[in-house]
Amino acid sequence: MVPKNTLCLWYDGTAADAAQFYAETFPDSAVGKVFRAPGDYPDGKQGDVLTVEFTVVGIPCIGLNGGPQFKHSEAFSFQISTEDQAETDRLWNAIVSNGGQESECGWCKDRWGLSWQITPRVLIEGISDPDPAVAKRVFDAMMTMRKIDIAAIEAARAGCPG
Repeated sequence: MVPKNTLCLWYDGTAADAAQFYAETFPDSAVGKVFRAPGDYPDGKQGDVLTVEFTVVGIPCIGLNGGPQFKHSEAFSFQISTEDQAETDRLWNAIVSNGGQESECGWCKDRWGLSWQITPRVLIEGISDPDPAVAKRVFDAMMTMRKIDIAAIEAARAGCPG
């Protein structure tokens, strides 16, 4: 069955590699059908991989090998909720150590330029705390981080100096 809504992500010939990495890295992720071009096109030849269906944490996606014209930007990102520091570290390190790069506040970018927010559940709970003072402490702590440090977030939430 074709999903009603699918994210289409543009790649420069590397959609299959990206889909495989996501499937190996994130739970509830898989590579689906691979479609080859039925004829030549501006950035490929007949028989080249044109599109790859895949899921990322249950979200249906299609990778389109459209060429170098368009690049990913931080205007789009996957936000992945994590339960603990081990999961946060595993996902962050998988992305960054595979040719990606760190950014601020739990954001990183994979080697294909796609942005990811590796976001511990406790961070979301902390910055949405009904007590504005708690939310501010957690927010301020987050603003000093690259990869999120759950112990520091919990300390800020509890009001402990960090």
